[in-house]
Amino acid sequence: MQTIVIGHRNPDMDAIVSAIGYAELKRQQGQENIVAGRCGATNERIDFVLQKFNTPAPVFIPSVRPVVGDVMETEVVSSRENEPVYRAMERIGEKRFRGLPVVDSENRCLGLISGFKINDYLFPPRENVERSREVHASLRDINSVIDGKCLTGEPSRELRRHILVVAAMQTDSFVRRLETLPLADTVLIIGDRLNIQRIAIEAGVRAMILTGGFEATPEILDLARARGMCLLSSPHDTATTVLMARSGVQSSGLLDPKFESLRADIPLEEARRDVALSSQFAFPVVDQEGKLQGIISKSDFLKPIPRQLILMDHNEMPQAVAGAAEIPIVEIIDHHRLGTIQTEAPILFLNQPVGSTSTIVALQFRQSGIAIPKNIAGLLMAGLISDTLNLTSPTTTVIDRGIMTELEKITGVVPARLAEEILSVGSPLLTMPPAQAVSADCKIYEERGLSFSVSQIEELSFSHLPERQPALLEALEDYREKNALFLSALLVTDVNTQNSILLLRGDARLLGLVDYPDADTFAWKLDGIVSRKKQLLPYLTKLMGRLA
Repeated sequence: MQTIVIGHRNPDMDAIVSAIGYAELKRQQGQENIVAGRCGATNERIDFVLQKFNTPAPVFIPSVRPVVGDVMETEVVSSRENEPVYRAMERIGEKRFRGLPVVDSENRCLGLISGFKINDYLFPPRENVERSREVHASLRDINSVIDGKCLTGEPSRELRRHILVVAAMQTDSFVRRLETLPLADTVLIIGDRLNIQRIAIEAGVRAMILTGGFEATPEILDLARARGMCLLSSPHDTATTVLMARSGVQSSGLLDPKFESLRADIPLEEARRDVALSSQFAFPVVDQEGKLQGIISKSDFLKPIPRQLILMDHNEMPQAVAGAAEIPIVEIIDHHRLGTIQTEAPILFLNQPVGSTSTIVALQFRQSGIAIPKNIAGLLMAGLISDTLNLTSPTTTVIDRGIMTELEKITGVVPARLAEEILSVGSPLLTMPPAQAVSADCKIYEERGLSFSVSQIEELSFSHLPERQPALLEALEDYREKNALFLSALLVTDVNTQNSILLLRGDARLLGLVDYPDADTFAWKLDGIVSRKKQLLPYLTKLMGRLA
């Protein structure tokens, strides 16, 4: 079971570094197969911090939605197209399968061979019993499946029709029988009746199989060699030899070339719907070239998904990685309001009213008695700086200040200096296209049945905002329409003055309720407002409540 520690969509600094930190804590506590993930892109400031503390970015995981590849059987038992169907029968019997996929030399799936079709071939219905003596195979494959020994000649590799005839009659009757047979196709199966053997060889049958492990006499061997006939010996009795000889037909001769296949990346629910009404016993999973990657049966759809989630820095489903509702969520570590996520079983849910999730992760290291590695301490410091504007945000608590002091001792890094370095990297207004600036640090919330988004970017001043504002408002409206949101907000914060400008697009009734000073069309001055979580979000939900 893989455990993915992952932040919200459009992750900010805190979401990224807290996921890395908590995954490291879990590893040090002995948890295996745990990975830090992200479901959105990093930005220049995050990349700067990761590089400064020599830590790779979390693995990009755009979706955790269960797919066919999660439950398919990858160690596939198959049959080669050119091998005798007897080998397929052996595997079907050993594994108690209903059938097998048939593949070519490059592992491309050609079709399916079922136990039912093999049984129908070996034991045809009474009205078709005459076909039971025919086998389209090579003498080489027939000799192989009967565990035979070649006494004279060379068993041919040529695939062709053979007529199996058992010599179980008097000499006169056998002679008359020979006159009705296509001798060039006839394979005579016989015991130790020397006179019948001699007559058959002289008549020119294609091949002869001596059953019961009998050896040919020198006379018969010489006669067979002189006629250029292939003479084989079977260790089995006549009845067994006949049955086994028919299974020398190659798998390609019995496969059903019309079959339903799946792709490993198809969502599991979609695949379940696709195969629900199919009578096919199993479904090959193939790549774009048709090569076999796995196989899945209907019972496999009931298997548990081999991964679970630990959500960091959020607890609302619209903010979670795609597919989060379809797999187990086992922990949530957050510092925001309680949201919309529901779980089937009790989980560890740490939600503390502190300035950052990074603070909570550092507290968990302390509680576990595990020293925070120096690079992790640096990352957590960056997360704390980013989410509290270096402890100046109204979300800052005494706990945050104490944790910052601890992290400074571990890293030897002065928080104020790190804050300057982070903010001096990559102004979102200058380095990001408007659409990216709107979506880079964006969270979607639900309130009173309405969905809305709140984004935030932090700048050293508002100097670049006027020239970018029209494009930002347009991008904000595009984002709102694309995601069918009631409103979309962008909070542009000046970290030096601790003031913000709010850009807002949405329902005209709500826009008319905003009672902050106008900064421009669709823009308002929010002096002293810097926190999306503690200041802006409660204000917007209050306005929405007034519309009810």
